[in-house]
Amino acid sequence: MIQVDFCNQSSREVDHRRLILAATRVLEEAELERAQVSLAVIDDPAMHELNRRHLDHDYPTDVLSFVLEQSNGELEGEVIVSIDTAESQAREYGWAAEDELLLYVIHGVLHLIGYDDKSPEACEEMRLAETRHLGKFGLTPPWDGEEP
Repeated sequence: MIQVDFCNQSSREVDHRRLILAATRVLEEAELERAQVSLAVIDDPAMHELNRRHLDHDYPTDVLSFVLEQSNGELEGEVIVSIDTAESQAREYGWAAEDELLLYVIHGVLHLIGYDDKSPEACEEMRLAETRHLGKFGLTPPWDGEEP
């Protein structure tokens, strides 16, 4: 059973169904027996505080992922994304903020299931998985064809 809970703590409207569907699809692909993931959309000041508190980074970021519990095909975690960062990055990359936010959710859930982006090889695997999942929504990422 896969359960994805959602909370929008920003002042902006977001398509929560789309974000939940994306998280669910990533989790289903991982073939987990049970997963419970909380998704939260927040603004940059709140993200800055979380990033400072949990990672000792004194700046906002796009997405934070936390594995709360993981064992024997079961996963419990949290993915927190910044709507402010999504809006500013979307302008830079020339695509919709809702698509950038979708990317953050996919990226965060991929981290929960074991992907990382610490090496060039791992980053390439992450990008391929992101591209595959974005494709399920009819999207081509702005980096398509570029090296990560």
